[in-house]
Amino acid sequence: MTPRPPIATYRVQLTPDFGFAQVIGILGHLRDLGVSHLYLSPIGTAVTGSTHGYDWLPPPEVAPILGGLDGLRELRTAAKDHQIGIIIDIVPNHTGVADVPANPWFADLLRNGPASPYRDYFDVDFSRDNGADGKIALPILAADGDLTPLRVDDGGYLRYHDHALPIAAGTESGTPQQVHDRQHYRLVPWNSGLIGYRRFFTVNELAAVRQEDPAVYAATHRWLAQLVAEDLIDGVRVDHPDGLWDPQGYLRRLRDDLGPHRLIYIEKILAPDEPLEPSLPVQGTTGYDQLRVIDAVFVAPSGTIELAETHERITGVSGDSAWLISTEHTRKLTTLTESFAAEQRRLVAAVAHSTHDDRREDMVTDADLGRACAELIARLGVYRADYPVLHDRLLTTIGEIEQAQPLLRPALTVIGRATSIPGPASARLAQTCGAVTAKSVEDSLFYRTARLVSAQEVGGDPTHPSLDVAQFHAHNVHRARDWPAAMTASSTHDTKRGEDVRARIALLSQIPERWSLTVARIWQLTPPPDDLTGYFLLQNIFGVWPADGGAVPTSLRHRLDDYARKAAREAGLRTSWTAVDEAFESALSDWIAAVTDGPAAEVIGALVARMASSWEQEALARKAIALLGPGVGDIYQGTQWWEDSLVDPDNRRPVDYSAPTDHPKTQLIRAALGLRAAHPDAFGINGRYLPLVAEGAAADHVIGFARATTAGPAIALITARFTHSLRPASAANTHVILPAGEWRDIRTGAVHRSVVDLATARADHPVALLEAVGAN
Repeated sequence: MTPRPPIATYRVQLTPDFGFAQVIGILGHLRDLGVSHLYLSPIGTAVTGSTHGYDWLPPPEVAPILGGLDGLRELRTAAKDHQIGIIIDIVPNHTGVADVPANPWFADLLRNGPASPYRDYFDVDFSRDNGADGKIALPILAADGDLTPLRVDDGGYLRYHDHALPIAAGTESGTPQQVHDRQHYRLVPWNSGLIGYRRFFTVNELAAVRQEDPAVYAATHRWLAQLVAEDLIDGVRVDHPDGLWDPQGYLRRLRDDLGPHRLIYIEKILAPDEPLEPSLPVQGTTGYDQLRVIDAVFVAPSGTIELAETHERITGVSGDSAWLISTEHTRKLTTLTESFAAEQRRLVAAVAHSTHDDRREDMVTDADLGRACAELIARLGVYRADYPVLHDRLLTTIGEIEQAQPLLRPALTVIGRATSIPGPASARLAQTCGAVTAKSVEDSLFYRTARLVSAQEVGGDPTHPSLDVAQFHAHNVHRARDWPAAMTASSTHDTKRGEDVRARIALLSQIPERWSLTVARIWQLTPPPDDLTGYFLLQNIFGVWPADGGAVPTSLRHRLDDYARKAAREAGLRTSWTAVDEAFESALSDWIAAVTDGPAAEVIGALVARMASSWEQEALARKAIALLGPGVGDIYQGTQWWEDSLVDPDNRRPVDYSAPTDHPKTQLIRAALGLRAAHPDAFGINGRYLPLVAEGAAADHVIGFARATTAGPAIALITARFTHSLRPASAANTHVILPAGEWRDIRTGAVHRSVVDLATARADHPVALLEAVGAN
């Protein structure tokens, strides 16, 4: 039996306190919203104390702490009773190794080294020139490399503070340092640049898994096969497939195992000019690409120019497109050197090995290859370029570097040959490029600039934060045609800011002069300890301020303190995770206390209150577009109400499901999903997206589109952007051309023919939802 296509997903972050039994308790609420599929965070057994589940432990199984397999069966039965499907998050790229004894595969690898049956499960560097004499380098020592704290405990583990490490048989005698010297691993300083296994980005506690090995795939997916055999799930979300050796091959095998009808979504971050590989056997991405497009159409382009001027006045640099492009390039080169030295060395070795004769003939050294690989990674602009659709991009980028830096031409020629066919060189280039891109851009650069922080999002494009309506519609026409079932994200467990926070911050592009005056006044009243950090934080403070402009509660002030500490450390300019400046962080905390109370708070609160109406209108508009535009809208837990979340762990706070359901956002979701459920064919593989044309003084404010079946248009949405400057007279004199026939407003019952003015369409609600009369 073919399952029904998804209408909307609802993401739930499972925890020991909110497992399968608790999810059963909210199914009625989700059914009333119109949700078709639960979308669960990882359900496997994870490291003790895990708050997210991405650090799963082998052998994989449904976590007993969440309810176990029986609990999942009960959830499946209850969900079916509510006609709700289940999608689960799977993590093929890595496993948790923070607690080595709890991970039997990794523990066996450390105990037995190359003789371990799990040697090929992990991407381990046993080469003699790996910096650890062929042993597995574990970067857990203090910077001075002192082994004095080592001891052997009563359980037979070698201990270094909280780390417990297995000991090979027959090596137990002698001093702790002598025991250490006999092991298949070597402890090295945390800042040595050495690590003996591939990781998830720079997280040493997450060891990469070699899914390209059939035995490893079988061992890590046996549990999933059981869930499919029992029909306990309707699909999966694949975490970070770009980290795999061969994501295309992995996804083809996964599709074979899941069958043709189960859903597969991939967490892939697409660059603004990057298409998703059309041959992938998936429904689409998890939707950061669509999040970027929806956000950008609500950013006023003229305002970003003035915001750059304010940024330059405050920080000394403009933070504009040219600065961002240049700085991103520099950050990538620095990040590769500082954080991925081991990965770069293995990449160069792979290139050198695969083109040994060519390299010798061209007189190319390893140092030449290292510089050329670094430059290529810094310029590619995508996570990985080994997808067929991106082949020309790789060649073009190599050509551009050759033109700019002729001395690198021989090395680039060698790299081009080595990566022209699938293999170690192309895979390591792709894996390293993705990791460097994520850590240098999303987790570094996006904390070091603040022209408009709402655009500094996962998959975001702060270099071009705005999008005109014509571009918006063109994108959606293609998405409806090519990826009609792809997910549309608005908020996730990984977004830097929640959807409503971004919606308010984006309003600054509509009031750049007023914002500039506000900033100047706050700097006069309460100057921050660092201008850039303060300006970055101030936009976020504005974004999470209570909606009525009132006083900031103590709980929010504490959350802002936590956020400021994380943001400043991620930026790494005045403090960092590895070199904490307690005095600076204390000064930041004092500044936040001053800004959120007293005269400065009155200034911010007044601006929030002034923009409250525009914020609500545009937050609702964004949500409606996400649910009725091309793709499948994902509702992150709790975002059926106003939400004020910042980056994790703030966005993973428990949700109060007892909140009233007569909320404006809840009502909008219910109406939009009801309309979608009534016309499924308009959103399916044969559905169409039809832009609506607007004429008149406020035409540039209008966002309108219809969704159509092969029989004709079925539903239409009309809303507005830049609402702060939208005057009633202009709206009344702006007309939206409707498709032929009669259109009924599902809220008011009013019927429109051929045309409706913007004021009339939005008289009852910021978002007009229309249904073609007779479409049912």
